[in-house]
Amino acid sequence: MFESLTKSIYINGEWKEVNAKKTQVIYNPATLEALTEVAYGGQEETKEAIDAASHAFQSWSEMTGRQRSRVLYKASEMMRKDAKRLGQILTMEQGKPLKEALGEVKGAAGFLLWYAEEASRGYGEWIPSSIPSKRMLVIPKPVGVVGAITPWNFPASMITRKLGPALAAGCTAVLKPSPETPLSAIEIVKIFEQAGMPKGVINLVTGDAQAIGQEMLTNKNVKMITFTGSTEVGKYLMRESANHVKKVALELGGHAPIIAFEDADIDKATTLALGSKFRNNGQTCICANRLYVHEDIIEEFTNVLKEKVEKLKVGSGLEEDTDLGPLISEKATEKVQAHLDDAVQKGASIVCGGSKWNGELKGYFYPPTVISNVTDDMVVMREETFGPLFPIQPFSDEDRVIQKANNTDYGLAAYIFTENTSRTLRVAEKLDYGIVGVNDVFPAVPEAPFGGIKQSGNGKEGGHHGMDEFLEKKFVSIGIE
Repeated sequence: MFESLTKSIYINGEWKEVNAKKTQVIYNPATLEALTEVAYGGQEETKEAIDAASHAFQSWSEMTGRQRSRVLYKASEMMRKDAKRLGQILTMEQGKPLKEALGEVKGAAGFLLWYAEEASRGYGEWIPSSIPSKRMLVIPKPVGVVGAITPWNFPASMITRKLGPALAAGCTAVLKPSPETPLSAIEIVKIFEQAGMPKGVINLVTGDAQAIGQEMLTNKNVKMITFTGSTEVGKYLMRESANHVKKVALELGGHAPIIAFEDADIDKATTLALGSKFRNNGQTCICANRLYVHEDIIEEFTNVLKEKVEKLKVGSGLEEDTDLGPLISEKATEKVQAHLDDAVQKGASIVCGGSKWNGELKGYFYPPTVISNVTDDMVVMREETFGPLFPIQPFSDEDRVIQKANNTDYGLAAYIFTENTSRTLRVAEKLDYGIVGVNDVFPAVPEAPFGGIKQSGNGKEGGHHGMDEFLEKKFVSIGIE
């Protein structure tokens, strides 16, 4: 399906090979077969891309929002029409089931559609003056060149969730996709190109992550870094960005709890818990990491969940009936196993799963696993597993379980299952998370803000709040006679 993509670097409207002629092979994590090779760019290519974005910024930022929106509308439409092919590419490079990949591509197109609409709504403000001879305005202005660094777990939607608002606001961008999943990024940039995006507005550099990132951090023409990835890397980007006082928007790791109260609808709650934990094989920043179930229902809840988990099919994402694809790498499977081994050594019981993969495919598979008799000292209850390992712990007291849920440095997403309206509001207000889902474990939509608190990041993506991240507010004070 793939030809060699040695011209996978896009700068100032042209696809280029790197001077060193170095390439990187991209593998299918389900079969370990080589899919293609992409150009391996570095500092030189990134600097050229930043220069192109800086040059294009003046004309792009001076367009009206309506003019910019036309390109975004067209790109969104093209992405939707090509969703099946894009979904197949995403599955082959990332591993997730095709139905999930197709949903991601459509969601990615949805972000472009939303920000095509928001492009005309970069409102300013007229401030009533307390001084008769003064008039005061607040004018929104685009930040400038944006360095966008995106992850491998959602290689399509994380691009449009960043580029959509940045472009709508009038910014230009240099995109660095994950080295594991650059193929979706290449296809999305091709769509922007075909949609009529002016030269230099979007630039793409694949290759040496450290060299590309370093140039983004040290080049003064990059005014903002937007990043989705690990908390460790996010902290590094924040520190290094301080040298030029760059604006930074970070969507980092999570350790999401689910709290299932005694009045929860068990059938619905177990289905949602399964969907949250095992979507993308547990490789999402907002997936459930800890499951607290009220002691009155924990036995029934665990049995129902076990039955549903045991019906999940693990295999190649290209097969229609696959529920769980591979993990992204061997290192990822080793981390899941290490968390499970730690838990079992400390007294946890395996409810289902837990054995090594024995299927025909050679990829990075791990069976969905549920464990009980979990204690707070286990690594799985403190660190993000990023894989299909689901610990269950009973609780009896509302205030105590909220305290446990909040006892983490992370603060991205949390979920509760209850049919009680008062409890819904009371608990949602007390949970220290940027996102709270109530009988809903799929909260990310284009029209709503997405982002965490504490060490899960800063800034918001989605909604009108997402475009605000890429705008500065200029105050104009006018003296009149």
